[in-house]
Amino acid sequence: MPLLHHLDQGQGRPLVILHGLFGTLDNWQTLARRWATEAGLRVISVDLRNHGRSFHSPEHSYPLMVEDVLALFDHLQLGADTTLLGHSMGGKVAMCLALAHPERLARLIVIDIAPRFSDMRHQDDILDGLHAVDLAAISSRQEADTALAPHVRNLGTRQFLLKNLYRKEDNSFAWRINLDVLAAQLPAIGEATESHTPFLKPALFIRGGNSDYITAEDKLHDIPTLFPNSQVATVVDAGHWVHAEKPEEVFGLVRAFALS
Repeated sequence: MPLLHHLDQGQGRPLVILHGLFGTLDNWQTLARRWATEAGLRVISVDLRNHGRSFHSPEHSYPLMVEDVLALFDHLQLGADTTLLGHSMGGKVAMCLALAHPERLARLIVIDIAPRFSDMRHQDDILDGLHAVDLAAISSRQEADTALAPHVRNLGTRQFLLKNLYRKEDNSFAWRINLDVLAAQLPAIGEATESHTPFLKPALFIRGGNSDYITAEDKLHDIPTLFPNSQVATVVDAGHWVHAEKPEEVFGLVRAFALS
């Protein structure tokens, strides 16, 4: 497989960032730059397969995404002092990698996702909206937004999704995400993270106070079962996109934990 597209900046302990479903490394660039310049970390932001500028594949599963990330670790010669951070789908990739290959990491940061199964029905409106955008017919981002709006009412979510839209050399529009594959593989993206062996190194879970992606039951049972040396930090007045809504709080939590 080709190497994942990534951006490597700064010097110091490595911090690898994995975005969520329909995201790209661009979603993290403001924070990544700050962790590199203000926290003195080497920050590697990654586009996962079928996202951003990384390769498209008909297959999309957590074991394969873990292999992709490990290949990048090897290419960049990242050592066991690495902190791996993942949001949402990227958080499940990070958990799977930590559980299967604990020797590759010093610590784990998971943002607003729990190990448990998700039926992914909350993504139906987003998929309907993305499919409603007729790429052959639109001539502007505004027209794409108009097509999305009946399905995705939240402006911030639409802006996030439309970051995937780009113009090709012939001036027509296309998606950077591999939309058909992601839609087909949605059940696999919702799969539970499981392991017979827990990850014993430090782990930080950051949840949005207004989000239900990490519940009280997750905090009491699922998370400590797999990650016994973990803590859960709640960012008040934040939803699922905690890092976009409360960047200062997330910057401070990650800096303190990655440098601990």
